[in-house]
Amino acid sequence: MTGRQDRVRDEAARSDDLYARLRRFEGRPAATAGVGKDPVNLPMIRHWCEAMGDDHPAYRGPDAVAPPTMLQAWTMGGLSGHTDRSPDYDALFALLDGAGYTSVVATDCEQEYLRPLRPGDRITFDAVIESVSDRKTTKLGTGHFVTTRMDVHAGGRLAGTHRFRILKYAPARAGGRPPRAEPPRRPRPVINRDNAGFWDGVAAHTLLIQRCTGCGRLRLPWLPGCVDCGAQEWDTVEAGGAGTVHSYVVMHHPPFPAFDPPYAVALVELAEGVRMVSNVVGVAYDEVRIGMPVRLEFLRVDEELELPVFRAGVAAEGSVATGGGEG
Repeated sequence: MTGRQDRVRDEAARSDDLYARLRRFEGRPAATAGVGKDPVNLPMIRHWCEAMGDDHPAYRGPDAVAPPTMLQAWTMGGLSGHTDRSPDYDALFALLDGAGYTSVVATDCEQEYLRPLRPGDRITFDAVIESVSDRKTTKLGTGHFVTTRMDVHAGGRLAGTHRFRILKYAPARAGGRPPRAEPPRRPRPVINRDNAGFWDGVAAHTLLIQRCTGCGRLRLPWLPGCVDCGAQEWDTVEAGGAGTVHSYVVMHHPPFPAFDPPYAVALVELAEGVRMVSNVVGVAYDEVRIGMPVRLEFLRVDEELELPVFRAGVAAEGSVATGGGEG
């Protein structure tokens, strides 16, 4: 056996040993009996809505509720932080730091809303280290994904759940790319009970728009309830496929695996009046223009995933693209 083979074998053994130690943290608390620093209150709701440009009447007045997406905001510790963080969470990070995974980046989060929060509600929360991945190699570097789950309570009742995932990694060497066993793949969409029907439609080459059965408002992306009348009942209509570029940005940096910047990301207004974010294909990134007509098609980016994209100009309705080089 060569010296290089010995080093590879030793490195694999160290990695397996570290992963076994990391897995022991799964299920341990990340925060215990946390208490929100302030009760749910109208000034914070107002600041949030002004920052988001959301003037929905449900968030104002004597019967106001908090926007559901504020769920995590009521648990934040501010500059002074919280004192309820578990020593297990600190120990997990110390183990990763000691193994050379000293950098951190947030990768995604997912929230589930179970009941509305109202001014005066006192917030408590508990968090658990839900999972630690095996070693992953990304363009940023090699490391481990750590997922925590926070259960948020109001008045002792579960109000929602917040899952947060980070990557603790060792930065890749400047000027080089980490080795890959296979070509990089697009990130997977987060599919839950609120949007599963949309992705089922994409798999069948249809773009489904939610329609409130209470007031008839169309909505995209999918939501569990109507932002106009609050009704939770809905059906769907199939988008015809025609649209125009309402706005767009050109992504230059930072690069991510499976993406080759620069490329255009557009906010497309469909003929039905709703808007969605996607790629414009069929033209160079610097040829995309506001008002450009586009037509829906479906792009297969790998053996498991198809995505709705929009081709510049008028294409045959229901056409299907293959390959991943244009999006």
